[in-house]
Amino acid sequence: MCFLIASIAIAQNKISGTITDGSSNQPIVNVEVYDKDAGLLTTTNTSGFFEFETEKQNITVVFFSYNYEVVEQAVTGNSTIDVKLVPLAETLSEVEISSREAKVFALKRLKDVEGTAIYAGKKTEVVLVEQSMASLASNNARQIYSQVSGLNIYQNDDAGLQLNIGGRGLDPNRTASFNTRQNGYDISADVLGYPESYYTPAAEGLKEVQIIRGAASLQYGTQFGGLVNFKMKEPNPTKPFELITRNTIGSNGLYTNFTSVSGTKDKLSYYSFFNYKKGDGFRDNSNFESKNAFAHIGYQFNERTKLTGEVTYLRYLAKQAGGLNDSQFEEDPYQSNRARNWFQVDWLLYNLKLSHKFSENTNFTFNAFGLDANRTALGFRNRRTDIEDPGGARDLISSDFNNYGFETRLLSKYNVFNKDATFLIGGKFYKADNSYSQGPGSDGADPNFDSAINEFPFYPTQSAYDNPNLNIAVFGENIFYVTDKFSVTPGARFEFIKTESIGSRQTFNFDGAGNPIDAGVEFQDIENERSFVLLGLGLSYKASKALEFYGNASQNYRSITFGDINIVNPSNAVDPDLDDESGFTLDLGVRGNINQLVSYDANVFGLFYNDRIGLIDATIPPVNNVGKLRVNVGDARIFGVESLIDFNLKKLFNLNNKFSANYFINSSFVTSEYTSTNFDNTSSDVRVGNKVEFIPDVNIKTGLQFGYGNFLSNIQYTYLSSQFTDAGNDPGGDNLNSIVGTIPSYDVLDISMSYKYKRFKLEAGVNNVLDNAYFTRRATGYPGPGIIPSANRNFYTTLQIKI
Repeated sequence: MCFLIASIAIAQNKISGTITDGSSNQPIVNVEVYDKDAGLLTTTNTSGFFEFETEKQNITVVFFSYNYEVVEQAVTGNSTIDVKLVPLAETLSEVEISSREAKVFALKRLKDVEGTAIYAGKKTEVVLVEQSMASLASNNARQIYSQVSGLNIYQNDDAGLQLNIGGRGLDPNRTASFNTRQNGYDISADVLGYPESYYTPAAEGLKEVQIIRGAASLQYGTQFGGLVNFKMKEPNPTKPFELITRNTIGSNGLYTNFTSVSGTKDKLSYYSFFNYKKGDGFRDNSNFESKNAFAHIGYQFNERTKLTGEVTYLRYLAKQAGGLNDSQFEEDPYQSNRARNWFQVDWLLYNLKLSHKFSENTNFTFNAFGLDANRTALGFRNRRTDIEDPGGARDLISSDFNNYGFETRLLSKYNVFNKDATFLIGGKFYKADNSYSQGPGSDGADPNFDSAINEFPFYPTQSAYDNPNLNIAVFGENIFYVTDKFSVTPGARFEFIKTESIGSRQTFNFDGAGNPIDAGVEFQDIENERSFVLLGLGLSYKASKALEFYGNASQNYRSITFGDINIVNPSNAVDPDLDDESGFTLDLGVRGNINQLVSYDANVFGLFYNDRIGLIDATIPPVNNVGKLRVNVGDARIFGVESLIDFNLKKLFNLNNKFSANYFINSSFVTSEYTSTNFDNTSSDVRVGNKVEFIPDVNIKTGLQFGYGNFLSNIQYTYLSSQFTDAGNDPGGDNLNSIVGTIPSYDVLDISMSYKYKRFKLEAGVNNVLDNAYFTRRATGYPGPGIIPSANRNFYTTLQIKI
């Protein structure tokens, strides 16, 4: 119906032309063409040609490329124009380039439409990694995501091997509450069956990170968190070859190397990097080594059609120091009594994407992707963290992930009743065939991940499962511009989910002396099919260039994972009747940019859970002898206020062009409670009115960035109030049950700086300047169980050479 209505379209003015280098007369590719008042219109192709349509009779067009001076030109009606851009001087400083970009083009929020995606009315945040002053070599999430409101971050990895972010009551563990993507395709282990991300892209290879909250569930999946999309750096459009190498040294034996090559030659473009990391860790028994390679190649068939392919490979081995109880942390937060615990990840991602532009108003993408990966954990992980490792067989858990799928999208701009509209329809097919096994590992201290079932046939924990999953989804959204300022975006997503778990678990009975009496096998054959529709609605009112009101509502869904039901954990058990979660998310906010002086985004949100999964006391059947039980606790609601205000001090105080200065404050204030529980009439400590876990009431990050010439500096302060880790609001302190309890409030101060001279750039910084001892995580399994401390004071220095 939307396409039939499109025939009512009103007349458009077509503007086209060619952009060339003013000195060489060669065409310039990827020049961004902007409507000065409304944003990006198009980019030039390999011939320097651009074309777009507009209803406006008079328009000011801005032409932008990083290596050329900005050109503005007034255009009237149907026009063909040729533009010559003047190259910038080679000695132009980095601060001046940032200043130019921030003045007109530093868009920190996604536009209503980008590519084949719709973001109108949604809460969007874009982390401009290339402009970040964070410790990129170690993927320091506390710094990189400092301006994303309300994020709760596990900070126990001094190399950034895994990203652990949550927010609004979502468990940060391996970012499992978000749909995580790289350049638009899935990268987690299994989107529905095991949505944890063991692979995190190297920050030094990132251009930006796009984060879209709850309403993103309609276009990208069912999850409560929304979307995290890592956009890698793109090929250099003006050179056939460019090389960048970065070497970093830091505390605790840290060394990293990041080397990338990129370029464009005629219709072919490429970008590739290799990233190596190693270190001793800030605790005993915590050394690591990581190797990560990425390759992107693109071929522009013509101005309308482009094909790209990508391959990503990650392999890392980490020794894990294990968890602590509260007494151990108070005694020495960096101690370790686990010398035989290891963790290994082997991750291979591949992707092929076809982009085609049927017309200036209709775009199509076909994105095929796949994963071939393995993660293996080995070690002694008794829930009594104060017990020394007695030697003998170690627990070995191995998971293989093999999945593939494709997602196709068609986006078309049209007119209905003389008003603009944009229609998006898409579909996704996803199939996974994953396997999981648990049993005895070797009795040595080395990272030997071979099964030792022959040596230890009566090891009490033995199981193996196949977990095939199938997901088919169809989604659609449509922006209706009721007026030039007000838009309404309804959307819907149909989901078919089929999850299975087929396998067996070995059981043994032992006598009083620990000798096996008999053995048995428990078989499992679970199949769960469900189909449902999720609905959403977005609203946007752009009162002016400086003021936009937005709101959205979206239904959410989380299916139970095979990790919820299969893994045998000595510190907690799983309710066999565990069921899926459902709910919805609401956002209402205001955002804008006041004369390039102040950028702001403030919103209130509500998140409503049905049958939220959490930990409770395991004094309830079916398990009476294990610390905690994972169950559907009940219904919960979470309300909060989030805000980010960024001040351009340079413009506020009228500093000269050699200076750059910004101050930001990012705050989140949240209240939460369980509104009903399934255990009020039992001995459980879960009660109506209990706070929801993983929610600090106060979450503040603030920072000042100052630069002069080619020198930049940054100081950042982070504060989070205390939070619970279980639904029963256990205060902790029990040495027998260190997996739950409060995470005390903590604060962290970070300082970083950089200096650029011609082809060289020197970066340095100190993290946790005040050397505070704190922790952000109580792990139920690996890398614990127990308290996982955060890093003490540490430094780093990076030298970058660009050729």
